[in-house]
Amino acid sequence: MLRYIDHTKMGRGQHGWLDSRFHFSFAEYYNPANIHFGALRVVNDDLVQAGTGFPTHPHEDMEIISYVVDGELTHGDSMGNKQTLTRGQVQYMSAGRGVTHSEFNLGGDLLRFLQIWILPDGKGHTPNYGDYRFGFADREGRWLPIASWTENQASPAPIKIHQDVNVYAAAIKKGESIDFEVAEGRQAYMVLIEGEAQVNEVVDMVMRDALEITEENVRIAAREDAHVLILEMAKFE
Repeated sequence: MLRYIDHTKMGRGQHGWLDSRFHFSFAEYYNPANIHFGALRVVNDDLVQAGTGFPTHPHEDMEIISYVVDGELTHGDSMGNKQTLTRGQVQYMSAGRGVTHSEFNLGGDLLRFLQIWILPDGKGHTPNYGDYRFGFADREGRWLPIASWTENQASPAPIKIHQDVNVYAAAIKKGESIDFEVAEGRQAYMVLIEGEAQVNEVVDMVMRDALEITEENVRIAAREDAHVLILEMAKFE
């Protein structure tokens, strides 16, 4: 089953320095019918003006992945980490029993990144941070494994999260396609980060659109160069 989500109908937060698309209920956008998709609690598509950002604030019991699309993302946290990431690079933070952090755009250009929150498989995990500087070419024409469950040691994904979720990215050239399998009892959430694509010859998508996929294999055909993120997970209410 496929359920298309038009980005123009998503929640939106605009604060001058920040322009966000909310895939699920967040901040000023509240929809009781759109709180989460399985363990996926937040996908925010954030545009952050230069010289601004999110000042230090707390989190706990959440797995947080930040995927940089354009610009520079500078992270700092109470564990002593401070790093700057650029296009196609990814950072991970397990908030666990409590951590504070900040996220700023200290570069000269507009920052765009996906802020992803995943509900953990339990409370009180030890806080943890990591960043991975994937080369963009690593996802061209194929799925790049980014994250997987701590219990899935067979996965080549370098990020291990406290939940049965697998995260992949791909870049598909115009006129080419890529397949993705969603097994029985599983589901996936797809974000078309950039470009245009058609899924299974029935769903047309443009930049920032999303798609819920339940127990169905998909073929993603790029109508323009397409940049795709998929989060595949166990199905539960």
